[in-house]
Amino acid sequence: MACKNICKLCPNLILSQSVTYASGVLTVNIPAGSYENGGRYCIVIAQAIPNEAIIGAPVIITIGTGGVNYPLLLCNGTQMLAGTLRTRTKYSTVVQTSSTGGSFRLLGKTYCQPNNNLQSINGTAPTA
Repeated sequence: MACKNICKLCPNLILSQSVTYASGVLTVNIPAGSYENGGRYCIVIAQAIPNEAIIGAPVIITIGTGGVNYPLLLCNGTQMLAGTLRTRTKYSTVVQTSSTGGSFRLLGKTYCQPNNNLQSINGTAPTA
C-alpha cells in the first residue's frame, strides 16, 4: 500500500497575516472571510510580536482590510493582553456575535505565559 503524500489542513486553521502594535493596542490581522457565530477557528500567530508592544496592551483581531476591531477574549470573558500572546502558537477560539459586533473567545486556558508579578513590594516604586 502506498502512502499518501498529500495531507489537507483543517479549513478552520487560520494563519495571521500580520501582527502590529500602535496606540497601545496589539492587532492581529487574519485573512478576509466570513467567520460564523459559534464557529470554531484555530488562529496561529504566524508573525513576531513587535518588541515595542507592552505586556498590558489589549489584543484585538481585524479581518482582511476591514476596519472593525474584534476583541480577543480569554475563556473567562476578560480581554486578552499582549503579555499572554505567543508567536507560533495556535489558539482555539469561538466566534461570538451580537447585534452590534462580535469577539473571538479562547476555548481553553492559555499556557506558557510569563508571570510578570513583582517579587515583593516595599512602599517604593519598582525599578525597571
